[in-house]
Order: sequence, then structure tokens, then C-alpha cells
Amino acid sequence: MESSAVLPLSQFPYFSPLKSGRKKTYPSWPCRPRSFQSTRLHCQKMYVAGFGEASPEAKAAKNLHNFFTYIAVRIVTAQLQSYNPEAYEELMEFLNSHSLNDGDKFCASLMRESSRHKSLALRILEVRSAYCKNDFEWDNLKRLADKMVNESNTRLMRDYVLETSHADSEK
Repeated sequence: MESSAVLPLSQFPYFSPLKSGRKKTYPSWPCRPRSFQSTRLHCQKMYVAGFGEASPEAKAAKNLHNFFTYIAVRIVTAQLQSYNPEAYEELMEFLNSHSLNDGDKFCASLMRESSRHKSLALRILEVRSAYCKNDFEWDNLKRLADKMVNESNTRLMRDYVLETSHADSEK
């Protein structure tokens, strides 16, 4: 089971907003040197502790990969429901007995179930790939994630200020 450390807000460095026209600079973070020199390298990104072998982006990509499998299964079941009710029922039975948490494991199990299931698995793989390449709106993902983080941070800070100012006024 994977675990991640949650640091209090005071542990994060504060990056002040920059005036336009100035180059962004960040405090230096220790990075693994690419050579055996003993010089300290300065990274331009935050160091993320506790992620071991994979970056946060790699872990997010793995979750998206499994999510794309889920989306592909939803698309294929919707297609089958309207034009191949028998295959739809077979896929629904398989879904009831197999988890979709690991998309590759799900597809591997589906392929090995029977020749009919193999063709369903291949269709899911095809749809997963097509959805990822052609239909998923990557720019929209970034925009929405940024918006959610900003709105959530603002709400949490506002709620905290309201709670603490209310508690102070009662004293």
C-alpha cells in the first residue's frame, strides 16, 4: 500500500508573485548530480519527498491510464447495449466479477476469459487509445485542475480566517 506524507503548510516554501518581465527564480533544491562531481545542483522545480521511483506526474499518468480504461469500458458497454445485447450482457457479467481499479489487469483477464471476451478486450484497448489520443482534452484538464486548486485554497483559507476570527471574538 502506498503512503504519502502530508506536510503542514508552514513546511512549504513561499514563492512570492513576480512582477511581469522578471525571470522566475526559486530557492535551490538538492538534486542528484548527473556526474560524480560534488557540486550541488539547483533545480527549477520543487523537490517532492516520498515519491521514490516515480514522479508525481508519473503517478498521475498511471491513474489517468486506469481512468482511460474505465472510460473505454463505459463507451464500449454503451455501444454494445444498442447493437449487441448478448455481448453487452457478457461484458456486464465480467464487470460484476472483476475490478476495474487496474485497467491493464482487467483487460488481461478479459482477454483470457474466452475468444469472445478477447475481442471485447481488444475493442476496449482500441477505444482507450483513441480516447487518450483524440478525445481527452488535456488543456482543459490543466485549466480545471489549476482552477480547483486555487478555489479550494481560497475557500480553505477563508474558512480558517472566519473560524479563527469568530473564536477570537468569543473570548
